[in-house]
Formats: sequence, structure tokens, C-alpha cells
Amino acid sequence: MFYGMASGRLPTPGYQFQHILQDIQTLNERATRGELDISAVSIHAYPHIASQYALLPSGASMGDGYGPMVVARSPRTKSEVARGRIAIPGRLTSAFLALQLWLGKGGDELDLIVVPFDEIFTAVKEGLAESGLIIHEGQLTYEREGMVVCVDLGVWWGTQQEGLPLPLGGNVIHKRHSPQVRSEVSRLLTSSIQFSLDHRLDAVAHALRYARDMGIDLADRFVGMYVNHWTLDYGEKGRESIRRFLGAGQERGLVPQVRELEFVV
Repeated sequence: MFYGMASGRLPTPGYQFQHILQDIQTLNERATRGELDISAVSIHAYPHIASQYALLPSGASMGDGYGPMVVARSPRTKSEVARGRIAIPGRLTSAFLALQLWLGKGGDELDLIVVPFDEIFTAVKEGLAESGLIIHEGQLTYEREGMVVCVDLGVWWGTQQEGLPLPLGGNVIHKRHSPQVRSEVSRLLTSSIQFSLDHRLDAVAHALRYARDMGIDLADRFVGMYVNHWTLDYGEKGRESIRRFLGAGQERGLVPQVRELEFVV
């Protein structure tokens, strides 16, 4: 998303950005403390930080007919998943909220182990958990890890919501910045995403230096899943999906109440 800015090929007059690479759970936790000016966050985390941050209209990661998966070493039914120990990548991830909605159970009713997202497969293989909730490129590599899919939560969500995408991640900006600054930064970030889409091969090559055991073909496929037209702007369908996702969580007492989504204009 930020190849244009990070590479210096896209000017950012009046602003200088420091790029910090951390996993999404760490960024969620930092956002709850208001530490970063701009951050990627899980949509699940937004109700916890809504008093401090506004959603930027670009930077979305939406699961359009696919999404986080529950995997295991052998097939497991929903009830078997619910009864066993589940390795999850973080309690504020959107994947975890989707998992709770699918199971119809809150986290306090489940046997959970929280591990870094890139150690989920290992936790299942070593018997630390019976199933694992995978995000990121694990959605493409689970077969070579000897895993089978118990459920694709993006597919499940779409069947429940008339084909709407599953909202997973977004970008936010701290409200300590004026509305004018928020708007200017929003335009720069959107321009960077468009630049990356217009220079896809260069952007993927740039991103590969941060990839975890991914060749360029797999990386390009993964990027296509989560950097696309949804990323440029949620659109009304994307906003409606977020409302439904968080609304379902609020109805079940899984996330705090938020009166309305606040997007930067």
C-alpha cells in the first residue's frame, strides 16, 4: 500500500512519514494507548479506540469471498472446534471476532492460546492446540503445512450477509490532528495506494523484502487479495459490512458500543 511513499517515488509535500513495521496485534495494542499518529488496525479493534482515532477512507483489507481460516491436522466440525483448544493470533484481530460470531461463543467460553500469527501452524503441529486461526499468507500456504480447512470465515460471512465482504483491517489517524491535516494525510495515503496499484510489479518486488518464505507469484496473489478496489475506498458496501460486523459483535457483548463510524472526509 505504501510503496510510493516508502520508496520516495511519491512526493509528500509538507509531511515526513516514519514507517514502522509490526504485526497487527501489536499495532492494535499500541492504538489503544494512542501511541501512533497513523496506524493499520483491525476493524475489531476500532470500537476500543474510536474515542482517539478516526477511520481513513482508504487502506482497507476486505475478505471478498475469502478470509481468515480455522485449520487443523484433520477435519473438525464446528462443535469439535468449539470444544478443543484454538490457537489465535490476537484477541483484537478481526479474525477472532469472526471466529466468535461463527461459533456463537465469546472468548471466555473457549479454550484459547494466543501466539504470534506466524506461529499458528507450529502450535497446531506440536499439539499445543487442536485447531488454529490463520491470517495473512497462511490462507495460501496451509496445504503445504499439512493442514485442512475447517471453515473459511470470509466465505461464511458472505453467506450470512448477502455477499458482503468480511471487513478485516483499516487505517486510522489520531484525532489530535486537525480535520484539515487528517484530510491532507488521507489524500496522500490514497495516492500512495493508487501509485502502488499503478506500479504493481515494482510494489510487489518492494514488499517481497518483508515477505515470509513467499516467492513473487505467491506474494502477488496475496497482494491481489487484500490490496484492490476495496483498499482505495471502502465504498458504501464496505461501510455497511463494517456496521454489520461490529453490530453483530455489539449485540453479543463482544465489542464496546460505537454510535457511528467516523470516517475522515
